[in-house]
Amino acid sequence: MKTSTITTRVLSVSLIFVLPLGFCILSLLTPSFAQSLVPDDVKHDTPGQVIKRGQSVHLDVELALVNVTVTDPYNRLVTGLEPDNFRIFEDNIKQEVVNFSSEDVPISIGVILDHSGSMANKLGKAKQAAFQFFKTANPQDEFFLVGFNDHAELLSPFTKNVEDLQSHMLYTSAKGSTALLDAVYLGLSQMRGARNAKRALLIISDGGDNHSRYGDKDIKRLVREADTQLYSIGMFDPFEYRSRTPEELNGPSLLNEMTELTGGRAFTVENLNDLPDIAAKIGMELRNQYILGYHPSHKARDARWRKIKVKLRTPKGLPPLTAYAKTGYYAPSR
Repeated sequence: MKTSTITTRVLSVSLIFVLPLGFCILSLLTPSFAQSLVPDDVKHDTPGQVIKRGQSVHLDVELALVNVTVTDPYNRLVTGLEPDNFRIFEDNIKQEVVNFSSEDVPISIGVILDHSGSMANKLGKAKQAAFQFFKTANPQDEFFLVGFNDHAELLSPFTKNVEDLQSHMLYTSAKGSTALLDAVYLGLSQMRGARNAKRALLIISDGGDNHSRYGDKDIKRLVREADTQLYSIGMFDPFEYRSRTPEELNGPSLLNEMTELTGGRAFTVENLNDLPDIAAKIGMELRNQYILGYHPSHKARDARWRKIKVKLRTPKGLPPLTAYAKTGYYAPSR
């Protein structure tokens, strides 16, 4: 049979195909740009990229793709679900899932490492966590590294050489303030040059922001516009010992809000010895996600925010399950 490839405007990641698996549960530890005059639900960035593969025919199809993580009540990853176990809604309207996969695809990943002064007794373990995370890489993955204290700096551009990233980390020392939001901005900006359709940022930090040029509203808007999952590992001091600035007191909630928007997750570490294990398990989570694809029923090219909700039909014999997915996307512009 002769096959051809269509030109597809992808709203999330590239076309994927079904990979059937048996049920499996994997163990996982519990865990300034100028203010825009455009309404918050309207995208003012560029439209999605047209991706061509092989021979093309003259047909343009919009396909929204959503990465989904599923866990059980013990926070263990659940794999091996089938398409009919998922329901996806856009603006409260049920959509038909036309593409489904649980395949491990190449990922472009940025690691955002805090080396501010408050990390002095934590930086060694944070580096170990990053090293462990890199060990989950596949040959097709690419990584970059952003470090931040008083300011954010690109320590290494995209590379497949994990040893190069590790050598850059070895020379970072803890000092200065915490420009966390600037670092997230830099990471998302760097992600625009990614080669892989699936993209993620891993933030390793010990607190809130106290030295950024950008505000949290600015960054949250940018996070909504970027098609990148955010994960974080937070090493927070007990509430009564944190600095008294609102930014630092609200550090945990800020990371939670940013990661939730993208379908990622925020993990909190109480014992620093758990850091490498948690980082490795985040890498495992990125390798064991489902990808749901659908043609949005709302066809308007109005650049407005479309809310997404994924619901599960739990198979018989399994306990109640939880799905994590991004909360929405911006429709293409005209």
